Amino acid sequence: MPFRLLISLGLLCALLPLHHGAPGPDGSAPDPAHYSFSLTLIDALDTLLILGNVSEFQRVVEVLQDNVDFDIDVNASVFETNIRVVGGLLSAHLLSKKAGVEVEAGWPCSGPLLRMAEEAARKLLPAFQTPTGMPYGTVNLLHGVNPGETPVTCTAGIGTFIVEFATLSSLTGDPVFEDVARVALMRLWESRSDIGLVGNHIDVLTGKWVAQDAGIGAGVDSYFEYLVKGAILLQDKKLMAMFLEYNKAIRNYTRFDDWYLWVQMYKGTVSMPVFQSLEAYWPGLQSLIGDIDNAMRTFLNYYTVWKQFGGLPEFYNIPQGYTVEKREGYPLRPELIESAMYLYRATGDPTLLELGRDAVESIEKISKVECGFATIKDLRDHKLDNRMESFFLAETVKYLYLLFDPTNFIHNNGSTFDTVITPYGECILGAGGYIFNTEAHPIDPAALHCCQRLKEEQWEVEDLMREFYSLKRNRSKFQKKTMSSGPWEPPTRPGTLLSPENHDQARERKPAKQKVPLLSCPSQPFTSKLALLGQVFLDSS
Repeated sequence: MPFRLLISLGLLCALLPLHHGAPGPDGSAPDPAHYSFSLTLIDALDTLLILGNVSEFQRVVEVLQDNVDFDIDVNASVFETNIRVVGGLLSAHLLSKKAGVEVEAGWPCSGPLLRMAEEAARKLLPAFQTPTGMPYGTVNLLHGVNPGETPVTCTAGIGTFIVEFATLSSLTGDPVFEDVARVALMRLWESRSDIGLVGNHIDVLTGKWVAQDAGIGAGVDSYFEYLVKGAILLQDKKLMAMFLEYNKAIRNYTRFDDWYLWVQMYKGTVSMPVFQSLEAYWPGLQSLIGDIDNAMRTFLNYYTVWKQFGGLPEFYNIPQGYTVEKREGYPLRPELIESAMYLYRATGDPTLLELGRDAVESIEKISKVECGFATIKDLRDHKLDNRMESFFLAETVKYLYLLFDPTNFIHNNGSTFDTVITPYGECILGAGGYIFNTEAHPIDPAALHCCQRLKEEQWEVEDLMREFYSLKRNRSKFQKKTMSSGPWEPPTRPGTLLSPENHDQARERKPAKQKVPLLSCPSQPFTSKLALLGQVFLDSS
């Protein structure tokens, strides 16, 4: 097991200046959209626990509670704030008890990290107030959407909310988060072309596609990921059916020799024959739906590129077999390592451990510097850039560690679990099957059922009582009525059962009963980052 890098990473977490107001990577003033709410600390928090650093996890939780403030006048990416901040806080909240943090009464349905996640998510809600229900890409955390904000948003920036927002709705009882996430997903689904593809950027005010290139990479990727993960997390057949329809179109129009190209969304003609490093999440996604053979073939294609350069260049020209100009860098992205971890859990194929070994050796040999692990600016000569992305700590480190740690609690097969008593009844947590968001923050799916059970049980009782009252009234038709009495009605005071008449209105709030789970396989993570508007398609940029 290659622990050399992992030991170094453990020291790194304690050495890096990840405090509030830390300087930028070039020594300049901090970027307020990131450092002002301690982005890196939040993003790396659950990594500390997975690596076994419980004391540092506890310390960082205290730091966040004392220093994080979302009432700041900065423009923040709606997408990035959701996956990194909301996702990171939700994950840390649900893992707090395992990390030895003293949780408050009512946990996991309450707690300081949950309240922080809810506050951050509410800052994003103004972005969804568009005619289509698809969100703007940027929001000011203090003032909402700026008047001059561009309405053009990438597809992933619209369809990557259901995991975090559905979790937040389940824990807080406020349906608004899941509701807006579902509307955004549906609007994208309704906007697909006649051949079943979606483009890269869309106008959220008009619903018209601005960039019509279709593929599985930057600007689109996590939309497909969240259809699958949302389906598993919520046991939602419709979301899975949507993805499977997309998967057919992707196979028909974008796949060539187990590579995936970019095509025109309406015609299916090739527009860009390149492989992007962000696409390396796809084999993991294929394995989630049980398509192991295709996943391994695609993975091996991507692995050949890694072996050629010691990393994955941002763009790789498939016909030429070389990097694309101005896209030669490798910012220590996790996607291929992520797919390796997930496929290894599914197959046990030692080839996947070889990729992990190569990744450890490459990162340690090429990118390790005195204060961390630097982005590789150019894979051709291994020149470094003076920065380290937070996703390196949140994702790359985590996936590498989990690839080589089969006994980690994340891999629990249900043989052990924790029982928690909540105000809503008994709750089972920590049994496994964690759903990773696109920034590798694990969500315990069982937690979604901890804060609503009492209400569901109340509805079941009310159903029985409604039937009883209905039968009682029917019998009363055949009985002689007295002058002073009529059919008995149950009381309607607060905290008592509803009468049959009032119950009809209450029933409208009742969710559909959960059927036998359609999906039972455990989920593991994929990741993606947004490209700048036009970045993917402008060769001269």
